Amino acid sequence: MSQVIERIDHTQTTPEILLYPRIRKSPFFYASRRHGVRKYSVYNHHYHPRLYTDPVDEYWALVEGVTLWDVGVERQIEISGPDAFTFTQRLVPRDMRQCQVGQCKYVFVTADDGGIINDPVLLRIEENRFWLSLADSDVLLWCQGLAYHSGLDVTIREVDVAPVQVQGPNAKPVMVDLFGERVLEIPYYHLMEAELDGMSVVVSRTGYSGEIGYEIYLREATRYGEALWQRVFEAGRPHGMQVIGPCHIRRIEGGILAFGCDIWYDTNPFEVGMGYDWMVDLRGDDDFIGRAALERIKAEGVSRRLVGVEIDGPSIGYFTDGSMIDVFPVHDSSGSLIGKVTSATRSPRQERNIGYAMVPISHAELGTPLRIEANTGMQEAVVVTKPFHDPRKDIPKG
Repeated sequence: MSQVIERIDHTQTTPEILLYPRIRKSPFFYASRRHGVRKYSVYNHHYHPRLYTDPVDEYWALVEGVTLWDVGVERQIEISGPDAFTFTQRLVPRDMRQCQVGQCKYVFVTADDGGIINDPVLLRIEENRFWLSLADSDVLLWCQGLAYHSGLDVTIREVDVAPVQVQGPNAKPVMVDLFGERVLEIPYYHLMEAELDGMSVVVSRTGYSGEIGYEIYLREATRYGEALWQRVFEAGRPHGMQVIGPCHIRRIEGGILAFGCDIWYDTNPFEVGMGYDWMVDLRGDDDFIGRAALERIKAEGVSRRLVGVEIDGPSIGYFTDGSMIDVFPVHDSSGSLIGKVTSATRSPRQERNIGYAMVPISHAELGTPLRIEANTGMQEAVVVTKPFHDPRKDIPKG
């Protein structure tokens, strides 16, 4: 098939990238590109800027200052209509009666076998209007299929809404410059409606960084994407704002999981340590997709678990999520292959290699020695507590 392609020129050290029309561009694509993107991935069928300078520079910019992220690839699936609440209650294992209008919730979308199909942030915009801010998968089609057979009066569609993230310890003064002092009144995992230079936005106290952060969800994003990006960046310039990609290092430090790496269709909430309390509510008689399987898994226990690992030896690098799943096998102390590392990085702050590994339950106890076949060779490792930094999330709540 003949296709029109667009050529991007970067520095001589950056490979040429060909942009195909069948892979979409976020509303902020051209604005964020002007800051010198060095690495893209494909996420939700979009080009996703992942790196601008280098991972360590971007890490320190995030944890010491304020950063702007193009996360327009987080497509927004809207669930609306008279039966929207009932549909959403069936869709996720969390109890939506505990989510008021103006709140956000981190949720799993589970399959009939209890596997994780997606882990979006859910925003309750109105009584019967929800947005799912998606991780990387085709949940739109899943939801539309469920709605078709549900018998419920509900509409499922992708809306023209796209977010940017403002993350870092200096995020609050930037947001005050944009929206005034009232933005400081938004509690953690809540939202407010706002207008900025005539643009309609939803501002939430959420993010993917483990730092103080906000997401600005822009309505009519294809029309106003350039304008919003420039407005936010200009507000951030006096505060030293730097444009970066989502920070792999910091999210591992903070215990934030990545769909496609640490969680997938064949993992369930109990295996990743999030099924025993707030993420799976086996409530009353209310049914949800995967409930029977998750009840069985809870009763029988799991055979494997996602654990934190500290890996001895030289640095394993800083940008290895996804690409290293097949090359970081995990062995027990006798040399038998028992599992795999799902994400790992060198923490500049802690000066050690850290990550997550999926291992048999017999090897999940703290202090269990492991051997990991890393990109630097076979290295000794040990099961440790996670998150690796700020385990109570005091920083983003601050």
